[in-house]
Parts: sequence; C-alpha cells; structure tokens
Amino acid sequence: MEELHKAKQQLRRDMASLKSSYTKTALQETSAKIMERLEACSLFRQAECIALYHAIPGEVQTAGLIEKWYQQKKILLPVVDGDDLRLILYTGKDSLKPGSFGILEPTGENSVPESEIDLIIVPGVAFDRKKNRLGRGKGFYDRLLSTLQVPKIGICYDFQLKEQIPVEPFDKKMDLIVTEKETV
Repeated sequence: MEELHKAKQQLRRDMASLKSSYTKTALQETSAKIMERLEACSLFRQAECIALYHAIPGEVQTAGLIEKWYQQKKILLPVVDGDDLRLILYTGKDSLKPGSFGILEPTGENSVPESEIDLIIVPGVAFDRKKNRLGRGKGFYDRLLSTLQVPKIGICYDFQLKEQIPVEPFDKKMDLIVTEKETV
C-alpha cells in the first residue's frame, strides 16, 4: 500500500512539473481543443443535465464551456461540503464565489435529483488507457462517483494520459477520456 501511495504522489509531482512547463496561453488553447472534442461526443450532445467542474489553474479550463451551454442544458457544479461534493445548478457568473479551496462554486441551493443527471465530466491529475483516473488524493470525486450511476468522462491534456497509472480498488474508472488529440 505504501509503494502505491508513493507512486501516486510521484506521478502527481511529475504532472505538476509538466504542467508548469506550458504557458497559460498554451493550456488555454489546448483546453479549447479538448472542449471541441468533448462537445462532439454523443454522450455530451444527448445529455440534458451535466455535472461539470470549475477549473483551477493548470486543469483543463471549463469556464467557456459552462457559459456556452448553461442556458441550453442544466449545468451542475460541485460545492465542497465537509468531505463531500454536492452538485448545485449553475445560474450564471453572478452566482459564483470562491469556495473552500479557492475554486469557484455556485452560491445557490438549487440541487437536482441524482436521477436527472445524464453525465459527469471529471478532472484528474492523470488518466490511463484502461480509463483509470488519478485525482488530487482527497477522494472527493471517488466518493461522488460512487453514488452516481451515470456515464463519466475524464478530460485531460494529452501529456496527462499514460499507458498505466497506479490505482486502488476504490478509484473509479471513466467511461471515456477526452484529450486534445484523441478520445479513449
């Protein structure tokens, strides 16, 4: 178990250093390509209610996608609630405030029954070709994903997609992974 933990921590460090080698502009342009690929997915096109996330620096940027779609589809964003994430309906830029980790979160209380959610789009530090995901290590998404019975799409930069990453039994697999270069 200790070896696995060390391997995960090392991979998180490697990814952080790789990200820092790209300019903010390069990551923005790459994010735009990933968003185009995501929008072309039938899972995305058919979904009426999508759980998404507001990106922090270095993650695939989602703000443009959120703004583009929130009036046509229900867009839910996570709010940190103790050790868990609650999904709240996004109603526009004015409804956001920085949350626990400085991540923009919706301020409303408008939640949507889990049965209405058609798709969840998930960030990650790294993914692999077997559709495994490595998160930041706090387990927020693994806990959320264990309660949602919906398709899961991981989005990441191509350099975050590895042949294989260290995983634990509770790590949730994705249904698809979208990078700027391919959909796995």
